[in-house]
Amino acid sequence: MYETVWDDVINKREIEKINESNFDEGITLVAAPENVVGIQDFKAYYQNYLTGFSDVTFTIVDVFGQGDKIVKHWNFKGTHTGEFFGIPASGKKVDIDGVTLVKMKDGKIAQEQDFLDNLSFYQQLGLIPTELE
Repeated sequence: MYETVWDDVINKREIEKINESNFDEGITLVAAPENVVGIQDFKAYYQNYLTGFSDVTFTIVDVFGQGDKIVKHWNFKGTHTGEFFGIPASGKKVDIDGVTLVKMKDGKIAQEQDFLDNLSFYQQLGLIPTELE
């Protein structure tokens, strides 16, 4: 269920799958400076990825869990062709790996926390130089 939901949301661009059937109504994305809480805000957050990147390929490399906890190792590829969290399109390609810690509740996704190399991601977007000058 978990892998199918994220495949549909990102690769098939079916943002409406972020709903009460798949996610707890209090879904929380643990993030800084503040958490993203609730289905509508969670959906709006991930809409940035669909708007910002046209040719997205989201691959779950591995996923395993115990009890109500899941760890997902993933890869995200795409071309930055639209606005992404207020950042204008750069036309640059990104290829980034990450890990997400997940908590489930009553068979639904209740909490996620992503870990990725933001420096590499921002460098690939052209926001930070790759070498010091």
